[in-house]
Amino acid sequence: MSALNKYFSHLEPIIRSLPDKPGVYQYFDEKNRIIYVGKAKNLKKRVSSYFVKINSISGKVQMLVRKIADIKYIVVATEQDALLLENNLIKKYRPHYNVSLKDDKTFPWICIKNEPFPRVFSTRTVIRDGSQYFGPYANVRLMHTLLDLTRQLYPIRNCNLKLTEKNIASGKFKVCLEYHIGNCKGPCENMQNGTDYDKSIAAIKDIIKGNISSVSRQLRELMMHYASELEFEKAHIVKEKLELLDKYQSKSTIVNPSINDVDVFSIISDGLTAYVNYLKVMNGAIIQVHTIELQKKLDETPEELLSIAITDIRQRFESNSPEIILPFMPEFEMPGVSYTIPKIGDKRKLLDLSERNVKYYQLEKEKQKDLVDPEHKSKRILDTMMKDLRMPELPVHIECFDNSNIQGSFPVAAMVCFKNARPDKNEYRHYNIKTVEGPDDFASMEEIIYRRYKRLLEEDKSLPQLIIVDGGKGQLSSAIGSLEKLGLKGKITIIGIAKKLEEIYYPNDPLPMYLDKKSETLRIIQQLRDEAHRFGITHHRRRREKAAMAPRLMEIGGIGYSLNQKLLWKFKSVKNIRAASLEDLQETIGKAKGKVVWEHFHVKE
Repeated sequence: MSALNKYFSHLEPIIRSLPDKPGVYQYFDEKNRIIYVGKAKNLKKRVSSYFVKINSISGKVQMLVRKIADIKYIVVATEQDALLLENNLIKKYRPHYNVSLKDDKTFPWICIKNEPFPRVFSTRTVIRDGSQYFGPYANVRLMHTLLDLTRQLYPIRNCNLKLTEKNIASGKFKVCLEYHIGNCKGPCENMQNGTDYDKSIAAIKDIIKGNISSVSRQLRELMMHYASELEFEKAHIVKEKLELLDKYQSKSTIVNPSINDVDVFSIISDGLTAYVNYLKVMNGAIIQVHTIELQKKLDETPEELLSIAITDIRQRFESNSPEIILPFMPEFEMPGVSYTIPKIGDKRKLLDLSERNVKYYQLEKEKQKDLVDPEHKSKRILDTMMKDLRMPELPVHIECFDNSNIQGSFPVAAMVCFKNARPDKNEYRHYNIKTVEGPDDFASMEEIIYRRYKRLLEEDKSLPQLIIVDGGKGQLSSAIGSLEKLGLKGKITIIGIAKKLEEIYYPNDPLPMYLDKKSETLRIIQQLRDEAHRFGITHHRRRREKAAMAPRLMEIGGIGYSLNQKLLWKFKSVKNIRAASLEDLQETIGKAKGKVVWEHFHVKE
C-alpha cells in the first residue's frame, strides 16, 4: 500500500465516502478517460478491496490501480440493476480494462408490423413504432425456416399497400399474383376480413415464440370441425398443415416438451479468451442459439465472465425466462429467476448440447485464426505447453531422446527437434552408443544426453527450453546426471514420459503428472516421442541390415550402403547377385558400378 500513497492521498476520501449499497463504480485515468467499469453488491467493500493488500493481487490489476486518478459511482436499487447498468456502460465507453465482447454483428429480427393487416418479415433495423419484434436471430437459417413455415401455414400479404378500411372500401386495390397462386387471401379486395387475418397473426406469434402445441391444438380442432361438417377438402388442407407443423416440431424438439421457457448457458475459458453459448428453449424446442467471444483483461474468473455474458445476452435477446440452466452458480442473484445446475436428466442433456456447441465454436474460431495467421497456432500451443508443464519460459526449442536396441545388439539412440511446435528435421541426430555394453537403457540415455549437450556447449549453440526423455524415472535420472556434470541442471526443463499410461515425470517428484488425454500439450509430447522412436528405429534397422550383409558385398570397393541395398532388394541374396549377368547388374546400379560388382565375383574367381 505504501507504494500507492501518492494515489491514495487523493482517492482515500472518495473511498471512505462510498455507500454500503449496490451500484456501479467507474475508474478514470489522469486524462479523465474511463478505464474500468465494475458492479458491486456493496460499493464500499468492493472498491476498497482494490487498495487493500495490493501486493497480493495480480500484476494486471496492480497496473489498473496505479492508473486510477478518480472514482465515480452510481447507486442502484438492486444487484440486477447494477448488472444491467454495468453492461450498458461497458458497451458505451468500451473501457480498456473491461472484458471485450467480440460480437458487433447486427442480427436480424422478425417484425410483425403495426398496421392494418400486419405484414411479417425479417429486418435488421428496429423501429419503435408499435411494431412487434422477435429475436434477434443469430441463426439466420432458423429465422428463415420459421418464416417459411408460417407462410405455408397461414397465407398473409407481403405487399406494402396501405390497407385501411377507406382504401379497401373505395376499391382502390386489385389482387396480385400472390393471391392467384394461393400465398394471400386478398384482404386488399376485402376477400379476407380483419378478424380472420388477426387469427393467423396470433397463430404466427405463437409459432415464433415456440408455443407450437397451442397452434397444433387449434388446427386439430379446426380439422375435426370441418370433418364433422363434411367439408373434407378443407379438413384435408388443415391436416396437411398439421403434418407440416408436426414435422417442424419433431426436428426442433430435443428434450422433454415440458421444459418450457428456459435459458441455457455454458462457458469455456482458454488463455485470454472465453466463449459463452446460449440456448433459448420453449416447450423442449430450441428457438434461439448464440455464442459470444469474450477477451479477458484482468484474469477474470469463469464466474465473472459468465455473469457478464448472461446479463448481456438476456438483455439483447429480451429474455425473461424464469429459469436458467448453467454449469455452476454465478456471482449474482436475479429476482424471479431460479438457477439449475443439472447432473442428470433432460436438463443435463440441454447443458451438454450447449457445451458441445461452445466447444465447436471455439475450435472453428481457432481454425480461422490459424488459417489467417499460421504463427498464431504455434504461439497458442507454446503458451498452453508452458502453462501445463509449469515452465518458466516458452518451449520454443524442444528436444526428445529415445534408445533402440534388440537384446543389447546394435544399441543406437535418436534425438528429434521441434521448433515453434513443428519438426525441424535438419536438427535430427542419430547416435551409435559407444561406452555401454549390453541392454542398458539408463546408461545409454546418460551417454547420449552428455554427448549432445557437451557438443552444444563447446560449439556455443543455443540450448533447448525443454528436454523430453522417452522413459520413466530411471531414464530421467540418468539424463539429469549428465546435465549435472555439464552444469546445466536446473537451467533446462526436463521431463520423462512413460509409454504405458502416458505419465509425465519431473525431477525429484515421485508422483507422475497426468495430462488431459485430449490436450494439445500431450499431443505434441506424443508426437515428439513417436517421431524419436520412428527415427531411432530407422537408424537401428539400417545398422542391422548393414551388419547382415554378406562380407563379400561389404568388401567391394566403391560400393556403399545404398548401392548394396539396391542390389539386395533387386536380387534378394548374394548368391543371386553372383549369378546375375553383367547387363542386369549395370541396369540396377549403373554401368561403372555394375562392372565393378561383376568383376568382383568373376575376375577373382
